[in-house]
Amino acid sequence: MKELMSGNEAIARGAYEHGITFASAYPGTPSTEIMDAFAKYDGVYAEWSPNEKVALEVGIGAALGGARALVVMKHVGVNVAADPLFTVSYTGIEGGLVIISADDPTMHSSQNEQDNRNYARSAKIPMLEPSDSSEAKEFIKIAFRISEEFDTPVFLRSTTRVSHSKSVVELEEPEAREEKRGTRYDPSKYVMVPAMARPRRIEVEKRMDKLLKFAETFSENRIEINDTKVGIITAGMPYNYSKDAFPDYSYLKLGMVHPLPRGLIREFASKVEKIYVVEELDPFIEEQVKAMGIEVVGKEVFPYTGEFDPGIVETAITGNHTGEYDPSIVETDITSNGGVGTDLPTLALPSRPPNLCPGCPHRGLFYVLGKLNVFVTGDIGCYTLSFMKPLKGMGSCICMGASIGMAHGMDKVIEEKGKVVGVLGDSTFIHSGITPLLNMVYNKSNAVVVICDNSTTAMTGMQEHPATGFTLQGEVTKKLDFVKLAEVLGIENVRVVDPFDIKNTRSVIKEELSREGPSLVISKAPCALLAVKQKAIGRTPLTIDPDKCTGCRACLGLGCPPISWKKLEDMDIKIEKKTKKQDGIAIIDSSFCNGCTLCQQLCSSGAIGEVVGDE
Repeated sequence: MKELMSGNEAIARGAYEHGITFASAYPGTPSTEIMDAFAKYDGVYAEWSPNEKVALEVGIGAALGGARALVVMKHVGVNVAADPLFTVSYTGIEGGLVIISADDPTMHSSQNEQDNRNYARSAKIPMLEPSDSSEAKEFIKIAFRISEEFDTPVFLRSTTRVSHSKSVVELEEPEAREEKRGTRYDPSKYVMVPAMARPRRIEVEKRMDKLLKFAETFSENRIEINDTKVGIITAGMPYNYSKDAFPDYSYLKLGMVHPLPRGLIREFASKVEKIYVVEELDPFIEEQVKAMGIEVVGKEVFPYTGEFDPGIVETAITGNHTGEYDPSIVETDITSNGGVGTDLPTLALPSRPPNLCPGCPHRGLFYVLGKLNVFVTGDIGCYTLSFMKPLKGMGSCICMGASIGMAHGMDKVIEEKGKVVGVLGDSTFIHSGITPLLNMVYNKSNAVVVICDNSTTAMTGMQEHPATGFTLQGEVTKKLDFVKLAEVLGIENVRVVDPFDIKNTRSVIKEELSREGPSLVISKAPCALLAVKQKAIGRTPLTIDPDKCTGCRACLGLGCPPISWKKLEDMDIKIEKKTKKQDGIAIIDSSFCNGCTLCQQLCSSGAIGEVVGDE
């Protein structure tokens, strides 16, 4: 049977068909849907771990217990998991271990654009890269076979376009695969003290030699000879872009991007006159091929940043526009092209900046923070959008959990105290905020930390975490209590506020900023989308009485999507000007409003009220 599947769904399906029953992960776009899909299959165990390091350690434990373990994360999650990653490369595994790295060229939902092929090379771990959903399903099976045959963890690298695009997949019945579950005492292999690690380091090199030979005969590394004037070496989604733009060129399509099949590359080079290396982000393949003494064209013409498409590939190689692009719209971006190469086309689309949802509990909190004379060290989450106008409630964002450590460091060096607030979400706090909060107590910080507790991992699609009371597979479990945790860590000043109460939220934060020692404020209200999902919203939408609106624009300062401004001269109805300066009024799209009342609290003229009847 055939089915249209995204790459993420196909990876989950491939794992299920291969008899994989264990998976751990931390949610992160573009990887999240792999676990959502896998957890629904019968007879599997799947968990959201607190962070990627824990997820990998859990997976390593399962693999050492004889299971075939799948561990899933986005590209920046590998940074968090890097500590156990580099050492499990030494130990090898008892069962099987495959790590998904979902990279994000163009940073659709990420804070950086790192190329995790470099992790494979640095950690000496083989890496496969599928180019569509069908390959994604098959490559996950191949990855586990390689893991078991070569006693190694294996990377499977996806990118956003592979993860989220859909193509036809042939479904198969799951295999009946036996696993030798149990523990095996072997300290020389699994206890990495220096005396044991040194000989294991030699074993890693022996394994890489075997993998180099395997890469030469690996069926997913294939040569396609057509027009021999031009050859393209590529992998992953760029293979599809290249084939779309130049179907008649010759190709070396790589399914394994580390280690590279050097003999196959030399064979391909001997059959074509000119070679282009088409790869997104770093010149990972290009540099290795050039190091072999083979002349290729790569980043001289292709961008260093961003994801490709057929138009970019065509333009880079030929300089011509023949696709859906307007040749008159060309943007020169030195930073995206490394300062060299061809001008690349852009689409003439209006800007549509992201925004917090109507009724988002973060809006009231960051409205308050934006009005206080403080520096807000922010973090990764929906609330990161508050850095934009009109809220301007955040001053920095580096990585998961960094807000607390940064707030503490800043507090220690600035002269004026009571001027730093660190903010992060509930899932982010669990991910990597507990340790730096403990550090604040231990090293006597005066900063204030705010946990935006909206009862879910909202940004990646409302996944569960240890403070929601439910597991990934819907089982009821123990629920983390942030107040009790803070008290155990030694925080003496712990406050809980409702972010929809602007006056009280402002008052509490100002009080905590004036205290000595670290303070924790828990801004507690459910995500607006979660509340809708749980049918927990009973609020009435709001509207604005045009005769009472004075045009003060206070409500516009919230940046709430249903609220907009309309000039009096553009209105169909006559409204008598209340002041000489008033040239318009605020209006609310009531069909879009969920009645959070934040704007009503800011309206001094009483112009905002509930929708009545059929209004």
